[in-house]
Amino acid sequence: MSRSIHPERHYSSRNNWLRAGVLGANDGLISTASLLMGLVAGGTDGRTLVLSGIAALVAGAVSMSAGEYVSVSSQSDTERADLTKERQELDRNPEAELRELTSIYESRGLDHALARQVAEALTRHDDLQAHARDEIGLSETIDTNPLQAAWTSALAFICGAIVPVLVVFATPDHALLPALCTSTLAGLAGLGWLSARLGGAPAGRAVLRLLLWGVVALGISYLAGEGAAGLN
Repeated sequence: MSRSIHPERHYSSRNNWLRAGVLGANDGLISTASLLMGLVAGGTDGRTLVLSGIAALVAGAVSMSAGEYVSVSSQSDTERADLTKERQELDRNPEAELRELTSIYESRGLDHALARQVAEALTRHDDLQAHARDEIGLSETIDTNPLQAAWTSALAFICGAIVPVLVVFATPDHALLPALCTSTLAGLAGLGWLSARLGGAPAGRAVLRLLLWGVVALGISYLAGEGAAGLN
């Protein structure tokens, strides 16, 4: 049975979906909880809180979905335009492109003869891929699906936002503030731990970072709601 020559695990390949998932869930949890915290501080009744939470969940999920779709589509369009331009340059002046690739490898520490040999070998194998990776910086073929990114971001947002919505639905009015604070911070701690675990990073720093911003967001929202109520 063959064995991998690189048995150690690397996590960088997870960066794109991990970033999108953590961002969506974090945004859903903090934004919805902060909104509800401000409303609670302002004396809003329970029914209005539930309706506001549901509205925030739906609006936020749609916003995240649309934003991710536009972002991924724009990135893909730009990358495809770069690849089209590079393909034209390769067809128009292959020798100049070969020299350019050679100079890139020389700048990374290879002597001229070896750099030229590597450039020629990679050009024969797949010239566009070689230039896309080493000249433009595209490490892989464009295969991101904007629709997939959109619904994934929406789902991540909903997973975060559903926590405070369920809390205001199931908690008596007199216990809403501590329940919102506790559930939000617990959710952020869990999210920080999960993201660190999936990314192979130390959990303590990720958890502390999310908890810090969660406390800041909840505190500011509470003060804003209390201040707004005082103006009435």
